Amino acid sequence: MDSPATQDHKGHARYVAGYHYVLFGLLIANTLYVIYLLVTAFSVASVFTAVSLAALILTAFYAREFALRDQDRIIRLEERLRMGRLFPHELKPSIESLTTSQLIGLRFASDAELVELTRKVIAEGINDGKEIKPLIKTWRPDYHRV
Repeated sequence: MDSPATQDHKGHARYVAGYHYVLFGLLIANTLYVIYLLVTAFSVASVFTAVSLAALILTAFYAREFALRDQDRIIRLEERLRMGRLFPHELKPSIESLTTSQLIGLRFASDAELVELTRKVIAEGINDGKEIKPLIKTWRPDYHRV
């Protein structure tokens, strides 16, 4: 499910088959094999294989983590620019006080509802993007996520 045809708060996650299924399947298979080697044929080579596997798993994890952190920074910038363009003057000072999680949740709101939804988020102290997403009436899809 690379990019769903339609997106909403229930179905907007992006799964890349090669990364989420193939890579992790191979890592699991490799992990089981390394455990087997360590148990049945313990040696310097099997220990080195286990250490190499740990490095590979950390590389896969951090590659994803670093990409997500960069994406979060870009979302913050994009949403602050969009809010600066759409917000009335009295609401603009609140832009800098919005958290990354709030901005990530609000990014899916259409331009038409962004101002009122942001007011609601601030007034009700909704800090979790996962709580904001179900409040969106007109979903603004993002097909360029990592």
